[in-house]
Amino acid sequence: MGGALLTGVSFLLLIFVPVNFGYWEFAVVIALNGFGSGLFFSPNWAEMMNSVPADRRGAAGGMIATFQNSAFVLSIGIFFTLMVAGLSSKLPAAMYSGLTAQGVPAATAAPISHLPPIGVLFASFLGYNPMQQLLGPLLHHLPPAHAAYVAGREFFPHLITAPFHSGLGVAFGFAIAANVIAAVASALTGRRTSAPAAREPLGYELAAVAGEGGFEPGELVFPSVPEESAGPPDKPD
Repeated sequence: MGGALLTGVSFLLLIFVPVNFGYWEFAVVIALNGFGSGLFFSPNWAEMMNSVPADRRGAAGGMIATFQNSAFVLSIGIFFTLMVAGLSSKLPAAMYSGLTAQGVPAATAAPISHLPPIGVLFASFLGYNPMQQLLGPLLHHLPPAHAAYVAGREFFPHLITAPFHSGLGVAFGFAIAANVIAAVASALTGRRTSAPAAREPLGYELAAVAGEGGFEPGELVFPSVPEESAGPPDKPD
């Protein structure tokens, strides 16, 4: 429970980390995130494994690993979906105002600002400025200083900084909610009392006693009878 809450706190801190963050503050938050994840996964994995019979723990471990790997793959789709949702809310206005401020006509800036945000997202990941291709020949009609700035390496990153941070906030908010749900689910499990071991059948007990005492199994069921003497019985006087 505590590990999930600690991981949620780390995602909350990531929301407030500025976009021009320093290395050490980011490293501390990421270390806190990893520490909280370890505190949550290890005891909960052990609790799930201890809640199944010993002869079925192999199947239980396989199911846990399958669900965990599936969740990792699914989380990528959820992350990008939330990122696109956050970008869609603020990117058009930011791109329109940024382009018009550099002298781009409003009739040209409006359709560019409403392009699908997924392209802008992957362009930012690749470090690519698509403005030169989007503006085309119109770029040459701008003042030389403005044209150089729009096609340079500073305009596009500054343009998408606020929308990108907004998208990250949406994704981190979902992560915080997921960690709170995980903490509540972990707290509701409680501590299980181990069921008393089933009594072994009588045959197993007899075999164990025979092995410890060096008896033959038949002697435990039918007591040995002393052998009769080979000579004739004594005659009465």
